[in-house]
Amino acid sequence: MQIRPIRSEDDYKAALREISSLMDLDPEPGTADGDRLDVLATLVQAYEARHHPIDPPDALQAIRFRMEQAGLSVQDLQAVIGKSNRVYEVLNGKRPLSLRMIRELHRQLGIPADVLLG
Repeated sequence: MQIRPIRSEDDYKAALREISSLMDLDPEPGTADGDRLDVLATLVQAYEARHHPIDPPDALQAIRFRMEQAGLSVQDLQAVIGKSNRVYEVLNGKRPLSLRMIRELHRQLGIPADVLLG
């Protein structure tokens, strides 16, 4: 098994192509192809973390995403944030989240507290 470090975008793209080919084969874990896939995936993950990091969402993006994901409306957030005008103010970035709002959003909607504290 000849595997080289991923040092450039060309190496990265080649590793992605090879991963795609191996995925099509659907190798069993512990086989030569399965081990190759596992090692390449680990190398690609490390390269992506270093060269293509994904920033965590801000609090408003996280709240909107959770609302969309769970099919929630402004009325559903009233129990968490307060009256509808307050919910709109928060969603439009005109009012910061209070500590109570952060706690309730985390507890009731499962949004990570570190994202809400942002």
